[in-house]
Amino acid sequence: MPRDLTQREILTDLEPMAEDCVHRHLSMTKDWQPHDYVPWDEGRNFAELGGIDWEAGQSRLSEVAKAAMVTNLLTEDNLPSYHREIAENFSRDGAWGTWVGRWTAEEMRHSTVLRDYLVVTRGVDPVALEQARMIHMTNGFASGATAADVASGAGFLHSVAYVSFQELATRVTHRNTSRVCNDPVADRMLQRIAADENLHMIFYRTICGAALDLVPDQAIEAIDAIVRNFQMPGAGMPNFRRNGVLMAKHGVYDLRQHLEDVLAPVLRQWNIFGRTDFTARGEQVRERLAAYLDDLATVKIPKFEEQRDRSLARERARA
Repeated sequence: MPRDLTQREILTDLEPMAEDCVHRHLSMTKDWQPHDYVPWDEGRNFAELGGIDWEAGQSRLSEVAKAAMVTNLLTEDNLPSYHREIAENFSRDGAWGTWVGRWTAEEMRHSTVLRDYLVVTRGVDPVALEQARMIHMTNGFASGATAADVASGAGFLHSVAYVSFQELATRVTHRNTSRVCNDPVADRMLQRIAADENLHMIFYRTICGAALDLVPDQAIEAIDAIVRNFQMPGAGMPNFRRNGVLMAKHGVYDLRQHLEDVLAPVLRQWNIFGRTDFTARGEQVRERLAAYLDDLATVKIPKFEEQRDRSLARERARA
């Protein structure tokens, strides 16, 4: 039985692949300027500079769009925590360090442009938004990886598996948010952000696929743990549950999208259920993963959709 590789060994073996992925990313990515996506001519001073402060009637966004935009922005705002997690699990040297820096710089544009858009258009209460940012960033984000996980390689494997799914989930959310905003400026901005997230997902998905080839049993254990316990990185933000329910009820991000648009395509790309390189240890994990996905498809999703449809019917009746 092959021994498990340490995190250092995995990173060393995968670094040539990481270097190739960095070069490919840089050849595919498109530089863009956040200020080009904000309707600055709609801006005006707040009371501190002699203007008027925000009032609910100034927003053109629906309650669903507000919930989605705030959730998206606060998620992007927590970048310092994500940077720390990635840097600690990936390494700051060589191709890994180059990627961590580039990814962080690209991600920073997302929170910049989202905040500028919401403040300039007065889409949401900027004071409440800032208060929520302070809470969310103070709490931060932690993967839960222990020192033992990092030493064994599980830290890196959990991290790269998580972002493979999370970046795609974020892309789906941004694209669907553009639909509920009903604003061509927001649509253009969110599609631009989603394009970045797609390229980030491709980088991580490729690296995680290479890890599966290198250490199949270790990698499938990490993937299984992430899939069965998946939470979006904004799960701890203020009003996350309320906003998440609104987003799920109105098609921004729900369980079926999570399964069919995020989990299934990535697992299919890795050929999880067609691979023949797992030992008995990996096979047992794969069976557990398959059972979880089947329960999601046949029990949890139908139950959620039934509850959602009843709730929407009640809302329509009240209206």
